[in-house]
Amino acid sequence: MDDIRIIKKYPNRRLYDTAESRYVTLEGIRKLVKERIPFQVVDSRSGKEITRSVLLQIITEQEEKGDPILSSDVLTRIIRLHGDLLQTSVSHYLEKSLGFFMEQQVDLQKQLLNTPADAGLPLAMMEKITDSNIAFWQQWQNNLFSIASGAPTKKTDSDES
Repeated sequence: MDDIRIIKKYPNRRLYDTAESRYVTLEGIRKLVKERIPFQVVDSRSGKEITRSVLLQIITEQEEKGDPILSSDVLTRIIRLHGDLLQTSVSHYLEKSLGFFMEQQVDLQKQLLNTPADAGLPLAMMEKITDSNIAFWQQWQNNLFSIASGAPTKKTDSDES
């Protein structure tokens, strides 16, 4: 396993990459994320791990540029979920959904690369992705309602695969 790169954040808000022995910007941290380089940001004084807060700063910066991914409605709903009984379930669901979405993107890109230019968009692949997303959402929703009602969760075909 690769070593985790340590980035120190100093009181003057500067970030220091200890592996490269140089200061980096939030854009430099964003590049580490894009390149899938494992890292951790720590406060230089307390030693406290603060990676999440730095990642949130990067998201805020990115959201202010161009077309945002997170609408005001989505952000409002996320804020409402903090402290809610379902917070952990929603967090887990979002992680799984984004992972699932990223896997689908890789599959779609592979499919597009193997499709002749005159064949158009591979509709079968899009249909499969849509069906998978619907099945995933329905299973999560069923589990959520079962937990809320105290009933046992139902297994679906997608659970067995």
